[in-house]
Amino acid sequence: MRNTEPAAARTTSLATRLGIALVLLLALGGAAVAVAALAYGRSAARQTFDRLLVGAADQIAGAITLRDGAVVVDLPASAFDLLALAPDDRIVYSVVAPDGALVTGYDIAAPPDDLAGLYDGAFTGEPARFAVARRRFAERDFAGTVDVVVGQTTRARAELAGQITRNALVVVLGAGLLMSALAVFAVRSALSPLRRIERVFAARSPRDLTPLGVPVPREISGLVGTLNRFMGRIDRQVETMRTLIADASHQIRTPIAALRAQADAAAEETDPERQRAIVARIHERSVNLGRLTDQLLNHAMIIHRADTEALDRLDLRTVAIRTTEETDHDFGASETVLRLDLPEDPVWCDGDALSLVEACKNLVANAFRHGVPPVTIAVGEETGCVHVAVRDRGPGVPEEHWSDAQVRYRRQTGVSSTSAGLGLAIVHAVARAHRGDLRFRRPVQGGFEAAVVLPSVGVER
Repeated sequence: MRNTEPAAARTTSLATRLGIALVLLLALGGAAVAVAALAYGRSAARQTFDRLLVGAADQIAGAITLRDGAVVVDLPASAFDLLALAPDDRIVYSVVAPDGALVTGYDIAAPPDDLAGLYDGAFTGEPARFAVARRRFAERDFAGTVDVVVGQTTRARAELAGQITRNALVVVLGAGLLMSALAVFAVRSALSPLRRIERVFAARSPRDLTPLGVPVPREISGLVGTLNRFMGRIDRQVETMRTLIADASHQIRTPIAALRAQADAAAEETDPERQRAIVARIHERSVNLGRLTDQLLNHAMIIHRADTEALDRLDLRTVAIRTTEETDHDFGASETVLRLDLPEDPVWCDGDALSLVEACKNLVANAFRHGVPPVTIAVGEETGCVHVAVRDRGPGVPEEHWSDAQVRYRRQTGVSSTSAGLGLAIVHAVARAHRGDLRFRRPVQGGFEAAVVLPSVGVER
């Protein structure tokens, strides 16, 4: 049976999907604009007619006079001229004396107590809007407040709001159709370079993770840059795996074979003294092998964290303190042989605390294994950079090997030299991940110093 799934998968192109998405987005935007236009139309109509109502009520209130202690109203014709522009609406008014008696107008529901303004109500079964104006009198023969209420039904308001909304929707619809057509055209034009990228990827070898060098428009250069960075991370992860496998295969195989041989010798040895000596060597080699395995795994972890972990603002003094607390006590790291040299003020940098502590612990471990105590962890700041350094009294790495120490010692045979080289490789990887460097020097007071130098970030805010 012929498989038609690929043909079905190709029926809708990416350009069509993006075009539809943009059209839907524009439609949602148009709907939002329509709702806003409706709300604006209602608000504009209400404000317009409310001002007319308030103006009419104020004019009637201004025409109220007192004659022989009685309220007299000479209704101004101009008060209703503007309201009469809405012929389909009914207008109602009332003037009420302080004692509640109707002076003139219609007998309509009294407004809420102490209300001077606008409120909604009903008149002859129709929704209406009312405006209230109050005028106070304090004469010898008359004192009190006269209420003036002017109301109008809301047909003209609804018609004006609908007209404003319809006009806005016509404009929005025309603009939406034009923008939809332009969006579809723009999407089809912008996606054409993707076909060229597709052809380049299709022609590549699966092992080729080099950056993509195809010229692309500025609009999708960010996408290509992201792809290149993504392939770079994959390439580094693959290289890390290859290095880990190669190091594990080369460095661990020989110690394991030696352990097996010594274990066989211990099993066959009948002399208790010689057997204890062989067991002691097995223990020593097991400890060294465990440290070597930890360093191999730490090396892979450090490289992985360099691509995945964000750098945080931290004080290098805390790195030195944590290193002292976590240093393996098998080295005899007492206060007399492991010291701290810290400044009083914070030394800030952007870094990954876990990676920096691991790097410092490896420097301390190398100093104990290959240097001469006491070992000092020092933190300091120079112009434009900060550092965490480990000093000891030994000769250290020969100066002619400083440039490639992290590689040279890994190539030597033996677990001790391998551990030293792996430790320096871990420190070098951490420094590079923090845009810094691994530096060696011989202090004036003698001995050897290895330092991780990082960019300074100034004072913490």
